[in-house]
Amino acid sequence: MLPKRSFVVCLLLAFFHLSAQQNPMRLWYNKPSQNWNEALPVGNGRLAAMVFGDPAMERLQLNEETVWAGEPGNNVPEDKYDSIRQIRKLIFEEKYREAQDMSNRVFPRAAPANSNYGMQYQPVGNLLIRFKGHDVSSEYNRALDIQNAIASVTYNSNGVQYNREVIASLADNVIMVRLTASKPGSINCEAFLNSLHTVKNIRVAGKQLRLSGTGSNADNKKGRLQFETFVLPKTEGGTIAATDSSLVISHADAVTFYISIATNYKNYHDISIDAAAKAERILKQALLKTFARSKEEHTRIYRKYFDRVKLDLGNTTQSGKPTDQRVAEFGSGNDPQLVSLYFQFGRYLMISGSQPNANPTNLQGKWNDKLTPPWDSKYTININTEMNYWPAEPTNLSELHRPLFEMLKDLAVTGQESARKLYHARGWNVHHNTDLWRITGPVDGGFYGMWPMGGAWLSQHIWYHYLYTGDKNFLKEMYPVLKGAATFYVDVLQEEPSQKWLVVAPSMSPENTYQGGVGITAGTTMDNQLVADVFSNAIAAANILKTDTRFADTLLNMQKRLPPMQVGQFGQLQEWLQDWDKPNDKHRHVSHLYGLYPSNQVSPYRDPALFQAARTTLVSRGDQSTGWSMGWKVNLWARLLDGNHAYKLISDQLRPAPVETSGQNGGTYPNLFDAHPPFQIDGNFGCTSGIAEMLVQSHDGAIHILPALPDAWPDGTVSGLVTRGGFVIDVTWVAGKPKTVNIRSTLGGNCRLRFYDEVNVKTNTKLKEAAGPNTNPFFMAPEVKRPLVSPKAPSSAAPVAKVYEYDMGTKVGGTYRIDF
Repeated sequence: MLPKRSFVVCLLLAFFHLSAQQNPMRLWYNKPSQNWNEALPVGNGRLAAMVFGDPAMERLQLNEETVWAGEPGNNVPEDKYDSIRQIRKLIFEEKYREAQDMSNRVFPRAAPANSNYGMQYQPVGNLLIRFKGHDVSSEYNRALDIQNAIASVTYNSNGVQYNREVIASLADNVIMVRLTASKPGSINCEAFLNSLHTVKNIRVAGKQLRLSGTGSNADNKKGRLQFETFVLPKTEGGTIAATDSSLVISHADAVTFYISIATNYKNYHDISIDAAAKAERILKQALLKTFARSKEEHTRIYRKYFDRVKLDLGNTTQSGKPTDQRVAEFGSGNDPQLVSLYFQFGRYLMISGSQPNANPTNLQGKWNDKLTPPWDSKYTININTEMNYWPAEPTNLSELHRPLFEMLKDLAVTGQESARKLYHARGWNVHHNTDLWRITGPVDGGFYGMWPMGGAWLSQHIWYHYLYTGDKNFLKEMYPVLKGAATFYVDVLQEEPSQKWLVVAPSMSPENTYQGGVGITAGTTMDNQLVADVFSNAIAAANILKTDTRFADTLLNMQKRLPPMQVGQFGQLQEWLQDWDKPNDKHRHVSHLYGLYPSNQVSPYRDPALFQAARTTLVSRGDQSTGWSMGWKVNLWARLLDGNHAYKLISDQLRPAPVETSGQNGGTYPNLFDAHPPFQIDGNFGCTSGIAEMLVQSHDGAIHILPALPDAWPDGTVSGLVTRGGFVIDVTWVAGKPKTVNIRSTLGGNCRLRFYDEVNVKTNTKLKEAAGPNTNPFFMAPEVKRPLVSPKAPSSAAPVAKVYEYDMGTKVGGTYRIDF
């Protein structure tokens, strides 16, 4: 017979195992975090925290989204237009080394005194809560419930069960820490704040902890971002005493800490808000409610988003194990539920990091503990920021796209300065990085920085949002941004000498080279694809809104002169205008595959030669890379209709990453954060998007059901995915084949469905075999076309699986079921 204490421990372990099975949307661990990459993230869009969970010393590492170094102001250098023209001339003379050397001199990597290369996203500080005598504990459990957005810690110390809950309240705009115990009067703790900031003031005011600070100076900018942090404990029973730097709580039954943080930031050019008054106002409002009510309202708001999509890929005994152990064993075990958890974790991060009226998620989302984080945790817009928002529309989080659109409005203003000064162009542009202050000039020197296409890529998200929502008011609101981006390229495109094509020069294929240290060139494949989409989007928007007919005609005529995509010497899709690709190039950026994903310029049905060339390129590049690159490749292999290869990339990503290191190895940290390494959040969003693409696609003229289902997921169910045209899709499949498909139409119109399996139209009487182009305007191929492939492309390509297509008329709000 078991001793009583051992019996209790066994019951608790059984409870935690059962809890993991009953709530599959739960990350959990049987030990405290040892470092930041093991801590658990909470956030409400504006505020964020990492919860460490040590029984003896809880640490909440705190962020507020507008705490950045520096001050308002752009980074566009003066008097560089003539240099741009000279670099362009050298490129067209094929003096590429000289052009790169000049670009490096004109835009040096080390920021000169009169410029800057972007500010740093910075932490606020740490709330530390010390529990004396809790160094020894048992029955420990630390968890993040992503179904309800609650972090928790539970353990036993000296015969008392202690519980902590942490929420970043979506209802009350504060972070709350709730402490309870199984025995009254058992909570004894001391709370204090610290911060890495040089300019700070930490003090006790009555029964509050307060931290005032100022963002750092950087480059030529003075730190003028001021922040205020108020921490107020609300006790049930017990007493609160103050020291000169801490609050001591004794013999309380329960305690709730309220953390309110605010800054003087109003917008990118105005920092006039009274930070202390704002923090106090938010705190007073939050204190009007009980914790139970705040928690209920927070969870209700959160689940309004989270519950829209469900994914069940099956379950095994692995799901009862701690999450870090599951990651370590994923490559050798059978754990489909971890993929579902990882998919939903990406959605959790978007809900927690990108609320309406917030700033967009940056390179680390909203979670950062360093004054100078990797790559400054800026907005890197040659892929990373865009990747953060790939899941927004298909995984039913469309409203959370809004912060990106608000930033685009800002950039369409600040970007007029870089367009005018650097290129003597109308419209607006931004290069490969921006920050809180919406800088638009080159960043990181004349190699990485000479890429004037960031606005072109970001603006695609405006069009995606319209295709999924059909919101004409939104399109009208954002049309000036689309038009401004297109106008810039109308003025900037140059006629290259060999084929008389219109190209962007100088530019580069992001971060890659075609000879040692040289990347600068003209007419890269990605640039051509981006300009084609910018023009197509602006033309289509003008037609929908019945405006700017002459401007649309100008874009149409110029688009016809863009270079075609080309197939090169080893059957690859060329990255550059010339056939410079190297078969052994393993570079992390696969920029020229933008046309395959996220764009829809490469199709197995419309242009199989390009489709095959894109596949050849991806095979050549290999699978191993940074975490975000592997996330992109999941999407690319899904678009190549190869579910098994997409799944291999997920498996490569869901393996343990080295802790606190650097490199290009990818992997996943114990808290499920993506590793470059170090941590970058984009890989999380990329994999979430990729899993959605494996299950439903809608870019290529129809809604393709289970287009890239891997053998590893023979049975499953997904519900709530969204497609172009506003269709909400539920799919159940058995033995790798669809069993039922449920469709809800939010916009009405023709619903064209694509399957690998034939459907019996006699039993599914609403369906008819498809014929001709899809009449639904959200699926029609762009009216504007350009040459797609050069004459040297092979005339045939590997065949793709046969598909069956069916049409079904739908009404707004109608629901439809298809049975197999």
